Amino acid sequence: MVGSLGWSMDLEAIQVQPTRDQIETALARGKAAAVTRVPPDRLYAWFGAPNELEPRGFLMTKIAGLAVMSAHFASRSETPGEAGMRQILDDRLLLVSVTIFGNHPNFAVDSYMVMVQGQEVIKPIKVRFDGRADRTSVWPEAPAYQAKVVASFPYDELDLHAKTRISVFPAAGGEVFFALDFARIN
Repeated sequence: MVGSLGWSMDLEAIQVQPTRDQIETALARGKAAAVTRVPPDRLYAWFGAPNELEPRGFLMTKIAGLAVMSAHFASRSETPGEAGMRQILDDRLLLVSVTIFGNHPNFAVDSYMVMVQGQEVIKPIKVRFDGRADRTSVWPEAPAYQAKVVASFPYDELDLHAKTRISVFPAAGGEVFFALDFARIN
């Protein structure tokens, strides 16, 4: 299964140390999303198929994290605090969440994820997966179940301007992969 980046903004790559202007823009974007009732989860850097029954995922970048946090707070007529923003800005890991599909409730157990940039294979610091997958809208037909595989990658091991392949390997075999251009993601 192949996917590509389906959402991007006119920005320059993933930011490890966003500027004050980038932070303010992200916070304003989250607040605007709350006003227009855009769900906060739509503010992540999504990739893959838009179809609910095909693999897809998102990157939780620092800019996306600030926008999502701002949207959550704005929906309650509040403003994010400095401590919450500092926690996002100080994070040294890029979180990647991928939804995959299978035909058994435990198909995602022991799944693994890697990134490939050129000849470099970047392994995650940690990987989590759904031990019990959720039924899809077409259950009991295929694909009957969907599950998340979530991995955290150290920013300092990534080339944030590179074309990147994210590969997920379910324990039962096979590979689900996505081709992304990190230079186009914030």
